[in-house]
Amino acid sequence: MFDGFELRRVDVGEAVLRVRTGGVGPPVLLLHGHPRTHTTWHRVAPLLARTHTVVCPDLRGYGESSKPGDYSKRAMARDLVRLMSRYDSFDIVGHDRGGYVATRLAFDHPERVSKLIALDVVPIGAALQRCDATFASRWWHWFFLAQQDTAARVISADPDTWYRAKYADKADRMGEENWADFQKAIHDPETVRAMCGDYRAGLEIDGPLDLADHAAGKKIECPVLVLWASRDDLGDLYGDVLAVWREWAADVRGRSIDCGHHIAEEAPEELVEAIENFGSTAR
Repeated sequence: MFDGFELRRVDVGEAVLRVRTGGVGPPVLLLHGHPRTHTTWHRVAPLLARTHTVVCPDLRGYGESSKPGDYSKRAMARDLVRLMSRYDSFDIVGHDRGGYVATRLAFDHPERVSKLIALDVVPIGAALQRCDATFASRWWHWFFLAQQDTAARVISADPDTWYRAKYADKADRMGEENWADFQKAIHDPETVRAMCGDYRAGLEIDGPLDLADHAAGKKIECPVLVLWASRDDLGDLYGDVLAVWREWAADVRGRSIDCGHHIAEEAPEELVEAIENFGSTAR
């Protein structure tokens, strides 16, 4: 897994991130979602490393990165700007919660982001704008996990049951080493509490920040590629996913991919092809 990549700990000021880096070429930052770690990219990163310098961190609070307590996407974005300080600008691929971090980074630091590739997400503000009974019944975990201390105690009492019931993850689908890293994370109560803190920040901090930017007419300036899983529920919830994104970004294109939610694990070749083709067509 990650043959030829370097694994290190990087102090970015407010947090210490576990980071894997490899390849040569234009930089691309890969951001995982919940409840994964950076190892979710193990099938994608080596393919991208043929033409890019690939940087895969555990987000603060996740995996083996430190748990400083502030899990807002603005704070996570600051970590990543410092992590990528050697580059004038870089592309970002963000899945799930990592997509929200990537979106906030593009809003707060537009000069640093060349292109944004958002996987199976709409902005948190867009989701909250459209929150209805259907959303609440399907994505009820947003509101449960945001009850940080209570949710963490419940999950840590039996993490295997919680995560199998919610996500149906399996070692053969994820890859053995990725599965082992995921298992280590979900069995660490401190990590579980931090992951719940991510959701708490989503409702208390990130959503209001998104909505304030939207109300002010601010849009993401870089080209945005949106890819979503046809066997997940983003299309069911939002219909025209690209129309939702065009309220938040000036230059948007995208399509669905025939797979489940964890696109990097289930359709890595198609994902890499889409990322590389976007690089050749985006301004």
